[in-house]
Amino acid sequence: MRIPARLVELCKTFEGFHKEVRIAGLPMAAPYVCPAGYWTIGYGHLCGKNQTPITKAEAETLLMIDLQTAVAATLRYCPALGDEPEHRLAAIADFTFNLGAGRLQASTLRCRVNDRDWTGAGDQLLRWVYGGGRILPGLVLRRKAERELLLGERQ
Repeated sequence: MRIPARLVELCKTFEGFHKEVRIAGLPMAAPYVCPAGYWTIGYGHLCGKNQTPITKAEAETLLMIDLQTAVAATLRYCPALGDEPEHRLAAIADFTFNLGAGRLQASTLRCRVNDRDWTGAGDQLLRWVYGGGRILPGLVLRRKAERELLLGERQ
């Protein structure tokens, strides 16, 4: 399954290669707790707190595996995206990567996408800005970027 380049770019932008440490001179990522309270490593890959540090190349491999899972789940729950421009799939798959397939499955966003109501879907994206019970500025920016991509306003 092909992963849209815009999806990879969006994830790398908002996830970042976090908690960078140097081991034997190499930049590596150590596990950290994300703002929503989950142990994470590299580019937003969920892990345990005892995960050993990983290289940037390992983080990119994990990201691609995670994105394959997100794209597959997105297409499973939003089959309308299968014959839409790739930028729309990238926007919704980023949402799925960030919040999980279960949130997509149970959302009004899913209904709007499958109805091809792109404005309504974009408006729904902007509602998903909470982490740990509070509005997170990073999620506000991420949802705005996803909306712009979905609507073709972001190149």
